[in-house]
Amino acid sequence: MARKPNYPFERMERERQKAAKVAEKARAKAEARERARLDAGGAPAADSSDDEQA
Repeated sequence: MARKPNYPFERMERERQKAAKVAEKARAKAEARERARLDAGGAPAADSSDDEQA
């Protein structure tokens, strides 16, 4: 017997996977941008944890 399709769930899963892929690409791009900026002689970005120690 064939299963009943669950189209909304399948669509949500596709959208979730697509969002994860987009987020991963954005993270990689931001890391590459930061690495290029550091190679160009820029100062590293300040973390919020550094503010607490000052």
